[in-house]
Amino acid sequence: MEKKADIGLIGLAVMGENLVLNMESKGFSVAVFNRSTNKVDSFVNGRGKGKNIIGTRSLEELVGSLKSPRKVMLMVKAGKPVDDFIELLIPHLDKGDIIIDGGNTHFPDTNRRTAYLESKGLLYIGTGVSGGEEGALLGPSIMPGGSKTAWPFVKDIFQSIAAKVDDGTPCCDWVGENGAGHFVKMVHNGIEYGDMQLICEAYQVMNDLLEMSADEMHEVFKEWNKGELDSYLIEITRDILGFKDDDGKPMVDKILDTAGQKGTGKWTGVTALDLGVPLTLIGESVFSRCLSAQKDERVVASKILTGPKPSFTGDKKQMIEDLRKALLASKIVSYAQGYVLMRAAAEEFGWHLNNGGIALMWRGGCIIRSVFLGKIKEAFDKNPELNNLLLDDYFKAKIMDADASWRRVVAAATVNGIPVPALSSALSYFDGYRCKRLPANLLQAQRDYFGAHTYERIDKPRGEFFHTNWTGRGGTTASTTYNV
Repeated sequence: MEKKADIGLIGLAVMGENLVLNMESKGFSVAVFNRSTNKVDSFVNGRGKGKNIIGTRSLEELVGSLKSPRKVMLMVKAGKPVDDFIELLIPHLDKGDIIIDGGNTHFPDTNRRTAYLESKGLLYIGTGVSGGEEGALLGPSIMPGGSKTAWPFVKDIFQSIAAKVDDGTPCCDWVGENGAGHFVKMVHNGIEYGDMQLICEAYQVMNDLLEMSADEMHEVFKEWNKGELDSYLIEITRDILGFKDDDGKPMVDKILDTAGQKGTGKWTGVTALDLGVPLTLIGESVFSRCLSAQKDERVVASKILTGPKPSFTGDKKQMIEDLRKALLASKIVSYAQGYVLMRAAAEEFGWHLNNGGIALMWRGGCIIRSVFLGKIKEAFDKNPELNNLLLDDYFKAKIMDADASWRRVVAAATVNGIPVPALSSALSYFDGYRCKRLPANLLQAQRDYFGAHTYERIDKPRGEFFHTNWTGRGGTTASTTYNV
């Protein structure tokens, strides 16, 4: 009798190949397919040679080589290619078979595909996979959602290949219904944008204001990685700053200052706008990449527009410590905003998200993994209904300890003409969130003046709306009250 594989995987690019090798190393047999079948031959006879991997040359052969219920994982480009493969697979699948999308898919697509496949008697899992090439091979963070009935059939495979925290707990658990898994991965990527931008701003302050060399900054990030900022992104920044080109000069200084993006940060920002969540730091991080891409315009502008020349005369050691604290405080704000967004989405879409469990899934394998995440899990374990991480005792204490340093860094950068959009937007959010009275009373008066949009009064119960005839020329008719 022909031996059947535990799972099939379509798409032998970097992530797909490494996930297959990871699964096989954990004792699972894997059948593979790629639209370009020469990639199948190359993989099976190369990195997969001698391993429990079955190469197939058609979808029919792939599906026929799988144990029931069949599990087929797609590692293809998000969007139309996923829909195309789903349609090609459906005729070959039986009731209860499972299709898994492991790409960076926008969560509304996963919502749609889950409903569509369930209507045909099939099951669907949309799962976020984070960790890059190395994570895929050695243990990524995995965030599955979709048809919950499918989870028991893939749980062993996913949790076996996932990264593990110190006590052996896998960085993978069921996230929630429909597109919840891809939503959480999207927020993860948004936070990743924020973390990277914050680190880059600290780097620019050290480079432009403190005039530190790459080697000096390497030592700073090396030291930071031993404490509260211990994380994958701080670790790789340390390594990048210490890396030399063939001529012995820092490689980082030779890289063009224009950044790319694949869209998940933008999705996070747009979703926050849709749900009315102030995701300011991640939004600024996305816009910073957009501004960096305008390289030619910036070069021209630099010759026309003038500003202060950076000059530092203070205590360099103190400024580096201030930068560390400002980075930590801003990082706390970024995660706080991300969790507020997840809470709003759970309410909007009827998901049941485990906030502490999500922090645990991010503890290992993924790009934003850090010691810091353990404190987030503790905060939600202590208070599952926590509205904002800034209100947790631990994070409140850290923010208050960093307050003066944070303000000194933002002030010094502003005075010296150094852009720090993420650091400053994080501080503005903190100040806004702790502010009992914001100027929105004037804003609402303006809206009522030009559009009769009404307002609430401080001397009346919430929910009662009023309109004033500000000019004496208007009537008493008011606009319908609603929020977008």
